[in-house]
Amino acid sequence: MTKEFNVPPVIFPSGGNPIVTGGANMQQRRVPTAPFPPRTSNSGIPFMSFEIGSAPTASYGSGTIGGGPVPSAANFEEEQPLLDELGIHPDQIWRKTKSILNPFRVNSDVHKDSDLSGPMFLYILLCIFQLLAGKIQFGVILGWIVVSSIFLYVVFNMLAGRNGNLDLHTCTSVVGYCLLPVVMLSAISLFLPQNGGIRFVLSGVFVIWATRACTNLMVAVARGGEEHRGLIAYACFLIYTLFSLLVIF
Repeated sequence: MTKEFNVPPVIFPSGGNPIVTGGANMQQRRVPTAPFPPRTSNSGIPFMSFEIGSAPTASYGSGTIGGGPVPSAANFEEEQPLLDELGIHPDQIWRKTKSILNPFRVNSDVHKDSDLSGPMFLYILLCIFQLLAGKIQFGVILGWIVVSSIFLYVVFNMLAGRNGNLDLHTCTSVVGYCLLPVVMLSAISLFLPQNGGIRFVLSGVFVIWATRACTNLMVAVARGGEEHRGLIAYACFLIYTLFSLLVIF
């Protein structure tokens, strides 16, 4: 047996609030509406399609980034190598280092173009050999190089007077490259006994080697030092003696 329920009809007016009619009484029920009504098709924001293949494909180098043309692969091939942009020339460093290996004849022509890449490389090698010997002297060696370069720069220009044309960059380059015998002494001393006269003898030989090379280069690359060769050699001897003392003790 079924039971019938009288459900009043619901009327939806144009305002969006349904009106339920039940007999003679009209009961209006408010339904919450969305705070943001849906946008119509004539809105100012264009519709973007995310379908695959709908966007046009652009080839590399044909578009623009920041208003300028995108560099093509040919532009990268024309750029200089990274070492050249940083001012590091391995072939030039090798030629300068090889010129120091001959203590009797130093080629001064390759040292007229000064650089600090080779001296920094020799400085790192000396610090590594000292570290292998149990001596952490990174700051000490770097400080001595700076002080030695300034000391030799002042001494040379005071001796040369107005004729001297030695700059601090060239002086630092020469002092750093002539540090090669001290670096070799530090490497050899790793295999020598701590208490022995052979260390002092080798230290004297390498100090004289570095002094001779530095003196010849200083006189060759700058003017006004030929008549003061002995005093310049004495200053160089003091500099490389200090570095050798770091290696011995």
